[in-house]
Amino acid sequence: MSKVQTVPTTASDPTVAAAAAQFLSPVVLGLQALTVNGKQAHWHVRGANFVGVHELLDTIVAHAGDFADTAAERIVALGLPIDARVSAVAAKAGATSVPAGFTQSDELVRAVIADIDAILVDVKAAIDGLDEVDLTSQDVAIEVMRGLEKDRWFLVSHIAA
Repeated sequence: MSKVQTVPTTASDPTVAAAAAQFLSPVVLGLQALTVNGKQAHWHVRGANFVGVHELLDTIVAHAGDFADTAAERIVALGLPIDARVSAVAAKAGATSVPAGFTQSDELVRAVIADIDAILVDVKAAIDGLDEVDLTSQDVAIEVMRGLEKDRWFLVSHIAA
């Protein structure tokens, strides 16, 4: 009879996995909310800057989805699940600044910036909290911050005087 050898799903310390999940889960949920709310904004933008803002919002939505995927996959790679179902996203994200209907581009851009700013609070907390715990997970948070700050800059440039 041959001996069956099993391999753990992760080589990570359970404490590291728990910390990564604690700090990256809010980031994932915020980014998932930005994906949905950004698409809402994309569909309802109006005004002289329509094409530019419409297309930029699609890019921001795509980036938010990619960032969420990267952070969620880090948690799962460490052996823990993440609940990013719509109900969990809604409970975490709360109210969005993005209006429900047609909105002038400047107002809509400000709303999306406000939503990004709320996510950046969680991203900064993840960077700080993971510093002494897991540099690989911290690197994920740093990459998310870099991307969100760039997208924020593009939005601010649309409304800057």
